[in-house]
Amino acid sequence: MIHVSISEEIAKACPDLHVAVVACDVKNTVYDEQLWKEITEMENTIRSSGKLEDINKFPPILATRQAYKRLGKDPNRYRPSAEALRRRIFRDLPLYKIDTLVDIINLLSIQSGYSIGGFDAAKIDGNLVLGVGKEGELYHGIGRGELNIAGLPVYRDNLGGVGTPTSDEERTKIDINTEKLLMIINGYSGKDGLQEAVAYGVSLLTRYVSITNLEMELITPESRVKIML
Repeated sequence: MIHVSISEEIAKACPDLHVAVVACDVKNTVYDEQLWKEITEMENTIRSSGKLEDINKFPPILATRQAYKRLGKDPNRYRPSAEALRRRIFRDLPLYKIDTLVDIINLLSIQSGYSIGGFDAAKIDGNLVLGVGKEGELYHGIGRGELNIAGLPVYRDNLGGVGTPTSDEERTKIDINTEKLLMIINGYSGKDGLQEAVAYGVSLLTRYVSITNLEMELITPESRVKIML
């Protein structure tokens, strides 16, 4: 399992941060009809239980936005991915259909409010450290081109940035050939709700991409423990 750690500068700015790391082998597919029925049901649930103006009050999204502000980033210009996905739902815009793995991660993000990193673990070089983006740091957001990540929380491997709560990096993105998944659930709002999100995510992975060799950890700046469901 890839070693994930939290830098001191993130720990000082985000003292409640808890990170759940899920690693497993998977069998990805282009599209799963049953999964999309589940996604549609979740869209309907979200539309019927809230309003567009309430999205930023949802604790996991609110906490991520507050982390951006503490690090010097405007969350209205660089929205966390969970917020952006929920906004699409309330604006009646279609959700992206990418592949089953990415669609699972998007569903989990929509349901939980956590911005989730999803990576092809075979494309990661070395360990990952969560730090803060620097001015001029080169980063290509998936489908976004060059992204200014200065002031954003960013996971880096030996070659550079691979993931922020706004967008993951092209270099380590999931594709149809991905066989080893690394999924990181970023709980800037603390531990509450994180275990439930992990359980739901593992349930989705089990039902739709035939996971094996599952490993899970809960990481804070001071500790790391195995997650048992």
